[in-house]
Amino acid sequence: MPRAQPLQPPVMPGYSYVRPLGQGGFADVFLFQQDMPRRQVAVKVLHAKVRDDAVRSLAVEADVMAALSAHPSILTLHEASVSGDGRPYMVAEYCPGSLANRYRAEQIPVAEVLTVGIQIASAVEAAHRIGMLHRDIKPSNILVTAFGHPVLADFGVATAVMAGDADEVAMSPPWSAPEVVDRMSSGTVASDVWSLAATVYTLLAQRSPFDDPDRRLDTDELKARVLKARYRPTGRFDVPPSLEAALAGGLRRDPGDRYTSALAFGQALQAVQRDMGDPVTPLEVPSDAWASTSRVVVDDAPRGPVRSHVPVEPRRRATSTATLAHPPRATGRTLTAWVVGAAVAAVLTTVLVMTLAGGG
Repeated sequence: MPRAQPLQPPVMPGYSYVRPLGQGGFADVFLFQQDMPRRQVAVKVLHAKVRDDAVRSLAVEADVMAALSAHPSILTLHEASVSGDGRPYMVAEYCPGSLANRYRAEQIPVAEVLTVGIQIASAVEAAHRIGMLHRDIKPSNILVTAFGHPVLADFGVATAVMAGDADEVAMSPPWSAPEVVDRMSSGTVASDVWSLAATVYTLLAQRSPFDDPDRRLDTDELKARVLKARYRPTGRFDVPPSLEAALAGGLRRDPGDRYTSALAFGQALQAVQRDMGDPVTPLEVPSDAWASTSRVVVDDAPRGPVRSHVPVEPRRRATSTATLAHPPRATGRTLTAWVVGAAVAAVLTTVLVMTLAGGG
């Protein structure tokens, strides 16, 4: 496998580079300090230049993130533009952690996993209601804010499909549904439900649903097990049967046998909370009115600062009133003529006054 090129941060007015955060096949992520308002932000920079077709997928991703940023469990987008060297970028909320790092390092309590599962189910449902499939739900795409709140991130796969780059999209076999692994589908609501259930399973079991407890399988072995989709319990004594049943319901091989929506899966997790006697985490689902005004449309219109402009009204000729109010500046000749004329007028006035006085 060829060695990745060193990360090259962009030059962005109003931002100071801090350090790299990560590297991917299509984009790099950097930590920057924003000057005003002062805060740390994550900057995702596309490898492609602005003239390349792949840029459209980032523009769509920015639109999607902007539409969904109001949701408390979706990463907040601040802005998107093109850097000085021609690479499109997005500026987003900086999240110092991810659940991928945490589940590998420790066993997360069942009650906390249930809360996270319901919050992310709400986020996925919000995306579905504006016609957007995530297509890559997995632990590494659930970030943790500075206040410890989980947020769903990275809609890049979803928007690449929308922008027509589906052939270049890589799947994540441990969390991809059988129909996606088998190349029978590029993604549906049912496949997102599968990935959501597989992610919750992973947070509990500290492994994907089809890995062995003592070793990680290679990609081909994982795909073979996903295609069979034989559910195996998490192996944790503190996971109640109702939660195992909920996870199994999201991981059924036939898409029609799974929960019909992310909302339904979230409701199943709420039922487990009630059985356990825990506080029920609310499902934060947007209204239909919001969804109807937030749908993202893919078009070929140019994006970025080249298109941004401020319309300026054409100047009109000065009116006579304006001319009188602002007379032209006197030159040397006009000033001399004015002085001579004033002097002559003064002499004539003096003669006239003396004549009248003599006549009196």
